[in-house]
Amino acid sequence: MAAATLAVSLFMSGLTFWAVNTIQKDAQLNDTRFGRDLGLLLASNVAPLIAEDNLTDVARFSSRFYQSTSSVRYIIYTDETGHIFFGIPYSSAEVQNSLTIERRLQLPNFPADHDTLPLVRQHKSPNGEVTDVFVPLKHEGKHLGYLAIGINPNATVVNSSNLTRDVTIAVFVAIWAMVILGAVFNALTITRPIKELLVGVKNIAAGNFKQRINLPFGGELGELIFSFNEMAKRLERYEEQNIEELTAEKAKLDTLVSTIVDGAILLDTDLNLLLVNPTARRMFIWEGKDVIGKNILELLPEELTAQLQTPLEQMVQQNATESPETEPEKTTETTSIQQKINPGEYRISLSQPTSRIVRVLLTQVFDQHRGTLKGIAMTVQDITREVELNEAKSQFISNVSHELRTPLFNIKSFIETLSEFGEDLTETERKEFLETANHETDRLTHLVNDVLDLSRLESSKTYHLDGVDLSQLIEQTLRTCQLNARDKELVLNKEVEANLPLVLGHYDLLLQVMTNLVGNALKFTPPGGIIMIRAYHFKTKSKQFNDKSCVRVEISDTGIGIAAEDQAAIFDRFFRVENRVHTLEGTGLGLSIVKNIIDKHHSQIHLISEVGIGTTFWFDLALYQDNCSPSEGCNNETILPRTVDVHPNSLLF
Repeated sequence: MAAATLAVSLFMSGLTFWAVNTIQKDAQLNDTRFGRDLGLLLASNVAPLIAEDNLTDVARFSSRFYQSTSSVRYIIYTDETGHIFFGIPYSSAEVQNSLTIERRLQLPNFPADHDTLPLVRQHKSPNGEVTDVFVPLKHEGKHLGYLAIGINPNATVVNSSNLTRDVTIAVFVAIWAMVILGAVFNALTITRPIKELLVGVKNIAAGNFKQRINLPFGGELGELIFSFNEMAKRLERYEEQNIEELTAEKAKLDTLVSTIVDGAILLDTDLNLLLVNPTARRMFIWEGKDVIGKNILELLPEELTAQLQTPLEQMVQQNATESPETEPEKTTETTSIQQKINPGEYRISLSQPTSRIVRVLLTQVFDQHRGTLKGIAMTVQDITREVELNEAKSQFISNVSHELRTPLFNIKSFIETLSEFGEDLTETERKEFLETANHETDRLTHLVNDVLDLSRLESSKTYHLDGVDLSQLIEQTLRTCQLNARDKELVLNKEVEANLPLVLGHYDLLLQVMTNLVGNALKFTPPGGIIMIRAYHFKTKSKQFNDKSCVRVEISDTGIGIAAEDQAAIFDRFFRVENRVHTLEGTGLGLSIVKNIIDKHHSQIHLISEVGIGTTFWFDLALYQDNCSPSEGCNNETILPRTVDVHPNSLLF
């Protein structure tokens, strides 16, 4: 009851204070609005008079405003520096002798871009909080100074708010006085049964669950005694179920630990294994082995043992030097030692059982009072993938730096040569230098564009898909790449099915896909080879596509092919097959851009390749006229690309 009374009284008091504060804030807001509007009105009327230095009319006009309402505390006019040249209820003209005191007003800092708007602030005064409104005075673009108006607080609102607050406090105190008196009366009334209950609780705490209380009390106290007796009966039954419940809780804990994706190991103070989750067993090949109770240093790989033996032994030994059951004065010293033994983090490369990189976190496990070390928890995380990604990023930065440095150096070299020795060079040499600089500029532009395209595609930007004519798109690709194919003595052809329907896609993005794939084929196909672009539609059996038709696009070549070990990573960022062949330049971003674009079209890019024979890339696109959701792609289609005889032993074409 006391708690409920406290909660209700605090709530109602808080609600009252909130309402009072809200009323005061509303009144203050009204004062601010009134002062701002009055200041703007007064400033607009007196600005021409001040510009004419007609202070008499200014005084007459301002006095009319000042006397018409009791809300205005003062009206002051200052120049740009804050010097007061007129004010109500006082003015510098009141004293006309050699001892005239120059009065100034501290002006607020007006923002440069809002010097025509009024500023408002409040200050405390013996009669309450006064609202100060500062209005810039301008006439015909000329800044004349400032107008300051003080607005008195609403006396009625202030008095009523104070009265309400005082009444609320009085009611709160009266309620609690009654509650305290009632509590004292009840305490005197139930002293005897409380003592009996205290004896019973002590017996229950000692394990005597046969304890019962027999007192003739009714009401809530009688219910309490009855509930105590029922509790004692149930505790007798619960004691028999404790072992089963503890076993169930242990099973829950084991289940929770087994679901952790990282390796979890719990050690005792002798570094013996207490608990190992399945992830840790798989990482160290402990499946089927009885490792519980064995020393961890005898089971870990040599690399881990060499790194972790010293910190593990230090954690145990340093804590053992301070016993929690010794003198109480040593509590502070024990705490300082615990602070020195912070959880350790170690990154270790393993060669056994498999080559990997792991991060090991060591954390001490204390009792509930954090005075005794109960064990050490080890968390083992496989960060091989994370390290590989960091290495890939570093490799990309290295590649981009190299690719940027080479063309920039070449451009600078040739331009410096033309600048310094241009008159000594022949026309042919100058043209050759300029062509080289132009080529290096194109190379640099291509690299930067690839990086920007990939960044844009991997962002959350969405693209509007519309009907795309693949025949027109393929024709544009052929026109763009045909000259390059002739220079490299390659045959670039197309096989586009007649009356090919429109597909759902983005024209510019699909054009970039075609350009990148054909560009790769041109780069890795030796002279005399063939590059073929095909497009045809068919009835898919994919359930995801609701048995509707798709259009398949293929780009095939008779180039050097892609090794099987490279095909899984060919679409990864920064991966370059030329790193293996060491012949051609590139950034490793082209196929990653292709994959991202195809993902935007809710499809997948596939490839079939064999070293020395050639490569075929293909992807499927939804038809524009079908009622097919863009998210329903042909990703699970099992039909392989068509075959075309361009090589005697071709598996792809």
